[in-house]
Amino acid sequence: MALYRQIDTMTEKLTDYKYKTGIPIRFSDIDAFGHVNNAVYLTYFEIARTNYWKEIINWDWNHAGIILGRSEINYLKPITINDQIACYVRTIRIGNSSFDIMHVLVKITPHGEEIVTTGKTVCISYDYAANKSVSIPANERRSMIEYDEPRLILNTN
Repeated sequence: MALYRQIDTMTEKLTDYKYKTGIPIRFSDIDAFGHVNNAVYLTYFEIARTNYWKEIINWDWNHAGIILGRSEINYLKPITINDQIACYVRTIRIGNSSFDIMHVLVKITPHGEEIVTTGKTVCISYDYAANKSVSIPANERRSMIEYDEPRLILNTN
């Protein structure tokens, strides 16, 4: 029963998202059955959130890094080599040093976009020199809240 509740919390509305980036499917992503291998989805999420941090949030990598604390994936439909896909990304929770990013992979079809996978990552603002988590920098925190709309973000601070 708990599994079904977890999946329900990952049901997403694309209208809640502003940021979308295309994701290239490489030949090496495909398994023996002609589908994108399940482990590759984490790479797709990484590409999308890194683009989001660079293009939208303007994360200052010289001030603080980011490490992952947790990843969750909900596989809904397979992706094949001939599909065209994109990933929507948004911040859904902001704490002191950690924040949650939601990802929605869509297949682009002649009839619109079809959600194929959803995922959530817990990200941690990190100081590599000190080898410890640090508070999310103020500018990056403000950028996430302003871009992804305060009404859509659970701010735990």
